[in-house]
Amino acid sequence: MDRQFAETPAQLGYRMPAEWEPHAATWLSWPRREGISFPGSFDRVLPALRAMVEVLIESEQVCINVSNGAHEAEAREVLSRSRGIDLARVAFHRIPTNEPWCRDHGPVFLARNADPKLAVVDWDYNAWGNKYPPFDLDEVVPRRMAELLDLPVFYPRMILEGGSIDVNGAGALLTTESCLLNENRNPNLSREEIEKRLRNFLGVSEILWLGEGTEGDDTDGHIDNLARFVSERTVVAVIDQDRSSANYRPLQENLRRLREMKIANRKIDIIELPATRRIVREDLVLPASYANFYIANSCVLCPTFADPADQTALSILQKCFPNRRVIGIDCRELIWGLGTFHCLTQQQPAV
Repeated sequence: MDRQFAETPAQLGYRMPAEWEPHAATWLSWPRREGISFPGSFDRVLPALRAMVEVLIESEQVCINVSNGAHEAEAREVLSRSRGIDLARVAFHRIPTNEPWCRDHGPVFLARNADPKLAVVDWDYNAWGNKYPPFDLDEVVPRRMAELLDLPVFYPRMILEGGSIDVNGAGALLTTESCLLNENRNPNLSREEIEKRLRNFLGVSEILWLGEGTEGDDTDGHIDNLARFVSERTVVAVIDQDRSSANYRPLQENLRRLREMKIANRKIDIIELPATRRIVREDLVLPASYANFYIANSCVLCPTFADPADQTALSILQKCFPNRRVIGIDCRELIWGLGTFHCLTQQQPAV
């Protein structure tokens, strides 16, 4: 349903729901063996992908983008190795992608009470500042998904990845200066112009800016590795207690900013989430983070790294989501692709 609108989504009553609001489905883009995300390690990431789908189908439908019949057959074969996966609850769609990071190349779904209740925002996409060409297939995924679902599409004409923003569903949005204000994204847009587009196209009113990301994060500081809303006025924030760590200063600065922030003139509640130990592979620092969890209808998927802080992180998130099962899945191989569960998923709201 690709048509032009004289009014913005916000003017039409749309908003971006919080991740904990009900989902109709979780969308994934199945990785391609010839892709660049998991060099020399494609088969070693498949167990984590299979475990992720096995947990998600207990919660909601899983929709998977595949390039063609052969790609679908490969994905089905991988998933069929698990007795816990009922493939009848998995829908495959012929939407080709370059890489599997559906959070960033997929659409942002909007919802409202009037018909049509669901819409798609198709932000422009340049693979995290033109770092990983080609990205021509990924760039058109939102429009392709909107066509498949017969949904209206809005075009902000601004580069933005889904992992760079987090919302509370009630008007507040968290993001970072190091990503959204980076010259490799929207060099011709000022901070004020970027904020205006966020308000107009996501239905938010308060934009909360953190500073920088962490070592090894090739996204230039996506918020979903740093701080996440877990309720309308509660944020979990990653903190590194090691003063010798390269992440100590930026994470402390982000914490300082959070302590000064208000939503609707009230201070937010902050829950500290531990940092993982530094993970280095082939001289590359990997951006492992417990903040890259994904909130599904009945569960929360949390990456773990065989780290002493794993259990602490899982316990903290379980207290944040007492009505959901918090499930840790080993992501030591998956993080080689520089992302985990939140980066791989995109929620479709239930309307």
